[in-house]
Amino acid sequence: MSKSMTLNVRVSGALSEFVAANVSETGAYENVSEYVRDLIRRDMQRAEAEAYERLKAELNKAFAAPDSAYKALNAEAVIARNAARKAR
Repeated sequence: MSKSMTLNVRVSGALSEFVAANVSETGAYENVSEYVRDLIRRDMQRAEAEAYERLKAELNKAFAAPDSAYKALNAEAVIARNAARKAR
């Protein structure tokens, strides 16, 4: 079960006015907590989408490489290569 967290955030000026416009009877949100939770969810989705796009780009690059770019490796060769990279 995830832990609940209480956040205290102070906004003023244009930010305060913007939040007030979004949290009202005519706004999209009933209260500030609902608005902040939605912003956090959207940021999580953005971060996940960016991670997915980076992975997709790497996989596309790998799959686009010609067969000659690949070489057969056994487990010992992979372990040695990774150890050499770590030592750098």
